[in-house]
Amino acid sequence: MNGFTKTLLVLVLFAAIVASGGGLLAMQFLKTPASSSDETVIFEVKPGEAFKTVARRLEEQGLVSSAWKLEILARFTKNGSKVRVGEYAMRRDSKPREVLTTLNLGRSIEYSITVQEGFNRFEIADALAKSNLIKRDEFLALTTDRALIRELLNQEYASLEGYLFPETYHITKFTGARGLIKMMVDRYKENFAKAKAISGWNAVGLNDRQLIILASIIEKETGAPEERPVISSVFHNRLRIKMPLQTDPTIIYGLWQETGAWNRNLSRADLQAPNPYNSYLNLGLPPGPISNPGFDAIKAAGAPATTEFLFFVSRNNGTHIFSKDYAQHQRAVTQFQIDRKAREGKSWRDLKKREAVPEQVIDSLPSAPKAPPAAVAPATKPPAPVSIKPPAPAPKANPSKGAQP
Repeated sequence: MNGFTKTLLVLVLFAAIVASGGGLLAMQFLKTPASSSDETVIFEVKPGEAFKTVARRLEEQGLVSSAWKLEILARFTKNGSKVRVGEYAMRRDSKPREVLTTLNLGRSIEYSITVQEGFNRFEIADALAKSNLIKRDEFLALTTDRALIRELLNQEYASLEGYLFPETYHITKFTGARGLIKMMVDRYKENFAKAKAISGWNAVGLNDRQLIILASIIEKETGAPEERPVISSVFHNRLRIKMPLQTDPTIIYGLWQETGAWNRNLSRADLQAPNPYNSYLNLGLPPGPISNPGFDAIKAAGAPATTEFLFFVSRNNGTHIFSKDYAQHQRAVTQFQIDRKAREGKSWRDLKKREAVPEQVIDSLPSAPKAPPAAVAPATKPPAPVSIKPPAPAPKANPSKGAQP
């Protein structure tokens, strides 16, 4: 529509209002705000709402002086049909045309929601519920909606766990759980494609599903960026020699799946309880992701460091010490876990206090002098767990259980 046509339509509008007896009031409506106040008012346009209803509510809230005059203006400028659903911040001293422009542009109020790396879908649902924008139960239900999973991933997975990419999202009051989930899966696709383009990606031969499962474990095991490729190498080394992964986060997730919540520490009984996610009892990867990994964890899963490490244990400050054999690992456990003094005043939160990220990870402790033959542990002794808290020795793995890598 050119400028001449718009002017003509406005003149026709004037004529219509004048014909109805408006006269000077019509002129005032077009150029005069409903109020001189600069107060900001929150106004919502709801899904399926007719413009006539929108105009009436604008008048009720003091944003225009006349609903029917606004309807005529919208009809002649054809802006009534362009009004978008949303939540808008508008000043009371806005002119009628400015009010329509705001509703047409759809610049709805946005809210920032940050999904942390390593959160599982239960944790994400809890965080969203606190925002009062998305209901927890609705979000969780949609993450297991098979029709939605097929729509977004073209797969028959049990849930969208692993594909809800952690990032800061800007949503409106009307984005909804479904809209947010679609945004998250789209971001996962973008980042996974970016990771696959890296030189040397996935020389280990795992498929995309297996890589996202592994990435979800890596994300849960460390928050130290420099450690992710090394922790990935530990798991790849174990998978290659068919050694149980023995990682606590998988067990926690399995129990979380069963109960829908997690608010306690792991027990020895948990480590021995049959569960598809029990990586102490089952060989290979668990049946599905246990968290939603970020880009660095995905990258580490497909491009692990080259090491001979099979074990790692927490140094109580958010980082780990890595070992090539069980004897080295036992010494590390004694030094950093059994010795209470090694844990005093330390926390994984210390990671946030670091001024710079180290270029290298902490290697294993020096090898101990060779012990007499009688002191050597039997070859059948099961390896100690990879987990932060060294539990009791795990039962022998049962190759007939669990997903294979």
